[in-house]
Formats: sequence, C-alpha cells, structure tokens
Amino acid sequence: MASKASQRAEELKDLLERANVAYYADAAPFMADSEYDALLAELAAIEEAHPSLVDPNGPVARIGGAPSKGFKTARHRVPMQSVDNTYSLSDFREWMTKCSEALGEVPAIILDPKIDGVAISLRYERGVLVQAVTRGDGETGDDVTANVRVIRSVPLRLRGVAPLVLEVRGEIYMPHASFESVNARRKQQEEDVFANARNATAGTLKSLDPAVARERGLRFTMHGVGEMQGLALKTFADMLQACRAFGIPVNDRSVRCTDADVAVKTIEAFGLASTSMDYAVDGMVAKVDRFDFRERLGSTSKAPRWAVAFKYPAERKTTTLLQVEWQVGKGGTLTPRATMEPVPVGGTVVRHATLHNIEEIRRKDIRIGDTVVIEKAGEIIPQVIEVVMANRPVGAVPIEAPKCCPSCGALTEAEGPKVYCRNSECPAKFRERVKWFVGRDQMDIEGLGEIVVEQLVDAGLVTDFSDLFTLDRASMAALESETVNKSGKVVLRKLGDKTADAIIASAEVARTRGLARVLAGLGLRLIGTAAAKTLAKAFPNADALLAAKAEQFEALPDFGEGTAASLAHDLSRAEVRQIFRDLAKVGVDLTSPISQRGAVTDSPFSGKTIVITGTLEGFNRAALSEQLESLGATMATSVSKKTHILIAGAKASSKLAKARDLGVQVWDEAELIRQLHSKV
Repeated sequence: MASKASQRAEELKDLLERANVAYYADAAPFMADSEYDALLAELAAIEEAHPSLVDPNGPVARIGGAPSKGFKTARHRVPMQSVDNTYSLSDFREWMTKCSEALGEVPAIILDPKIDGVAISLRYERGVLVQAVTRGDGETGDDVTANVRVIRSVPLRLRGVAPLVLEVRGEIYMPHASFESVNARRKQQEEDVFANARNATAGTLKSLDPAVARERGLRFTMHGVGEMQGLALKTFADMLQACRAFGIPVNDRSVRCTDADVAVKTIEAFGLASTSMDYAVDGMVAKVDRFDFRERLGSTSKAPRWAVAFKYPAERKTTTLLQVEWQVGKGGTLTPRATMEPVPVGGTVVRHATLHNIEEIRRKDIRIGDTVVIEKAGEIIPQVIEVVMANRPVGAVPIEAPKCCPSCGALTEAEGPKVYCRNSECPAKFRERVKWFVGRDQMDIEGLGEIVVEQLVDAGLVTDFSDLFTLDRASMAALESETVNKSGKVVLRKLGDKTADAIIASAEVARTRGLARVLAGLGLRLIGTAAAKTLAKAFPNADALLAAKAEQFEALPDFGEGTAASLAHDLSRAEVRQIFRDLAKVGVDLTSPISQRGAVTDSPFSGKTIVITGTLEGFNRAALSEQLESLGATMATSVSKKTHILIAGAKASSKLAKARDLGVQVWDEAELIRQLHSKV
C-alpha cells in the first residue's frame, strides 16, 4: 500500500509541477484550475496519511505554514541595486550612446516591461528554493521566504539539471483582478483600501501570516540575476532561455534590440499596449545583453551603468485648489476632498480629488489657492501630486484638520493621521448610515438612492432607522430636487406620488427580511453580511443576541477574539439597543428563521458549517446559501477547523487544499444535488 501511495504521490507532484510551469512560465496551460485543485487535494491527503512522503518543496508545501512572529534581515550575496530612470526618448538615446562609446561598439540590449511591484531575490541551491529576500537597502533585505513559497508562480524546485547556486531577481506583483478583489473584501470589512496594487503587494509580503499571501493572488516574474555557481552563460538572452527551461516565469514581452532606433520603436509600441495588460507597468527597463559588457561598464554606488529604466509619464494637469471639504463617513471618519477648477485628465473632467488625510496635506504643504498638479492614481482615482510652489499666491490659506465636525459641531478626535467625529447623533454620519442600511445587500429598499436619502434626512422625515418604515406618502412626494432638463436648464422636480408609493411598498417588504439583514445594515464594526448571517443562525432573535456575551460570539464560525470583543462592546451601547427597540415598535422582524432553535433538524445540512468555493453551474451562490441556511446550515466564508463541509465547484480556490489538509468533507456539485434531494 505504501509503495502505491509513494508512486501516486510522485505522479501527482510531477503533474502539478508541470502544470505550474506550463501556466506561469510557458503560458501554455493544459489543466483547468478545478482539476489542479483536486489533484493537489489528493496529494495533500496522501501526505497526511503517509507522513514519510511529505515533501517540504513539493506542491502541498504551498498551502502555507504557521504565522510568523516577525521578519529576519538577510544580506544579499550580490548587491541588489536599483536602476536609474529616464523620462524622455532623447535621454534614453544618450544612455545608449554612452554605452556604445565606452564599449567601442553598439551593444544589443534587452527591453523588459517595468512591472510596478516589489523587487525580490530568490535563491536556489541545487535547484531548491532556499530563500526569498526583498531588495531593502540593496545590501540587506527582509527574509520573506515563508510568504513567497505559497505563490504558485514561484517554483519551489527547478526543472531539469539545476546549477549549484542560482539567484534570480524579479518582481512580485498583484494583477488587476486580484487587486480589485482584495479591495472589495477590505471595503466590505470596513478596512482601509489599498491605494494601488504595489502597496497591496508590499503589505501582503510583510504579512505575518502566509495564508494572506496565498489568498491574494500574487505573481512573480524574473528580470535579473544575482549569484550564479555552475552556470556559465554569455548573455542575458541565454539566461532568459535557461530560466524558462528551469520553469522560472520570465516576461513574454522581453525584446532583444540591436540598435537605438529599434529600441525606441519598441518602447513607443509598448507604451500604446501597456494599458491593456492585466497588471500595472510604468515603463520598460533596458539592460545590456552581454555579461562581459556589463562587467566593463560597471556600476556607480547606487545603480549599474549597463541598465536604465524608461518611465512613461502619467498624464498630469495643473489646476487651482478652490476649497477643501471634510466628508463624514458612516463610521465618523473625516476625509478631506479637494474642489478644484475643472480640468480634463485621462479622458474625464476632474473637479474633485482625494487629499487622503491631514498628514498627507501637511507633507505636501497644500494650501487653498495653490496651483496643484493632479493625476489619476492607477488611471482611476484623481489625486493631488504636488504644489507648484512658484505659483503660490500671496495669502494662500493653510489647511487644518477641523477641530469640530463640519456637520454636527461636535469636537473631533485625532487618531494617527485620521480625524473622527465621535458624536453618535451626527447627522452626516447618520445620512451615510441610512444609505448603507437601505442598500441592496442590507435591507434592500428600492428607490432610496443617495439623493433621496439625503432629501429625507435633511427634511427631517427620517431621524432614525425606524422612520423608514413609517414614511408619510404626501410629505415624501412633495420633496424637490434639482435636475437638468433636455435644454440644459436646471429645474426643480418633485419626487412624486408614484415614486413615493414604490418606496413605501418596498419598505413594507423590507420590514420582513429578518435579523440577519438588520444586523448587516446597522454598520457595526467588523460585522458584514456573512457575520450577520452567522449571528442570526446562532441567535433566534434580537433579545437573545443582546443578552449574549463576548465568549459566545468568539465560539462562532469565522469569529475571532477581536471581532467578538468589538461586537459585544457595540451591542452594549445604549444607542444601539435603542435602535433595536425602535425597529421592533414599527414591526420590523427581528427574529431569525435560520436560527438553530428553529432550524430543520432532519437534513444533512442541519447544524453544519458550510463553505462554498468555485463556480457552480446549476446554482446562484447567494440563493444557494439562503437555501442551505433554511435547511439548518451555517454559511462561512473561510475554511477552518470549525468547517464541516466544503462545496467545491469549478475553479475552486485554495480553500479546497486547506479543506483537504484539515480533513474537511468535500462535496462536488453532483454530491450537493444528491444531498439536497435526500430524505435523510
């Protein structure tokens, strides 16, 4: 039996490693993600059953290890220098001329896309990854090996006959799709979103938990070399070919150019194509191809003379900063927003830009009346880059963080770079909370968009959440707002009876949505849709929830000590308890049909914590979750020891491997359908 397991393990390791190389290094995938995950899960099960077969450098090793207590500093054997930048084609030609004059001939160069990520050095000894170190100061960096090992595009073992030592330098980056997904999750959890993919990548690599790196979809591409022993190559083009053979991802847009004219055309062509790539780039890096030429050219104290980065300038415009308003979020955070003279940037007219926080304003010394340079961060979010100091007018007004909330007048509190309004009755906070409460994933009251909510609050028709369910038809219909007619004239338009009736009807339906939707809508810290459902499953009604202790919350799926303590604190607040009383008075359903006490007990889902991953052909995920909850299940978003069942569809995520590792029962879609039709 052991020999069969060993043979199967070797077959699986070979197949999975070939699949990784085909996908990330050769750009020729031959296996679907769902098949990969299933085979990885099978290998994990074999290694769990036969500990002697565990391979520390095999595919299962990517599942991750225990969280680290910190990062050690490691020294680079070969300094990891940065590259000088150039921003014009004339300067680039001048660099090539200098190289040619020093060498006595025009050198061939390699042009690589300049990926906007985090520089990393990977050290392989006898073909096995032994260390991953960030650039740091060029001499030393942070050892982030544990986090890098879980990145699928990084080979843990090189293919073929590997040299004694090979250090490859490259970039770890986050593709656009992964970045958007990460920020969407952070926004849902009321965490600060990352400003750009590079910041997200850097933060991920410095996480103490490798599971974070595994889940965020990071990738690696090689673009240079460090120490080499046992590998004698003459050119970087040969090195790229060798790395491809080893299974190391290299950029398929690397181009060898034999003169400056060809190089310039390549740079110009890539500049037009770069915006359509699935990851962020900000230029191209030119490197002399021959290694002996590199030795002759040498380096300065900071950068090699044989390489230069051509950076495409982002579109920037200047405009005048007219004023700054401090917007109050539903949690009380005051965020500065600049209002400027309108200016076209990146295809749209920009009037407003984020100023982030008061520390950023002070660092850039931004003042009212200044001429400022703006660009779209990541070509999406307008932001102020700098002030044109030469144009600063006499009397430019310094910007100060408000000492009082601009909405309610309450004293503000500073916490690091952020400023907060702590007044629980602040009308601006309340407006934002109402917008959240009526949203689609919360109470889902149709017709209550941002403008209508602001009208209702400003008119005094909604002073607490319960007012949404007792709206007066005539008063609401008479509300007026400005709109632009076909002639371009601004006119006042009433909300009208028809719209008022639709809102009232939708509110009547929302009244019956139950405890989970109410909890999701309250905007309590760390409590999103999934956590609200978990609470509704555990507690039959609001009274039981309000009587619970932090220890009871901590025992729930996906609830840690921090979330439990935060929730217990919020539910103890007088204003939160009053919200529940007010909602109960107007007939809002605060019970839970999916609570354990009222759940179905004769289904295979009763009392089980279930996680769904991947794509299911015959089900809408939200509808399936509600159906399973009605059958007594508790739905969770992540796999843990508390998980009973993982339902895995096509393109299942790393949750599948983790489930196998923890011994969690895994169902495919066919098994799910069979169980749903079971009478057991």
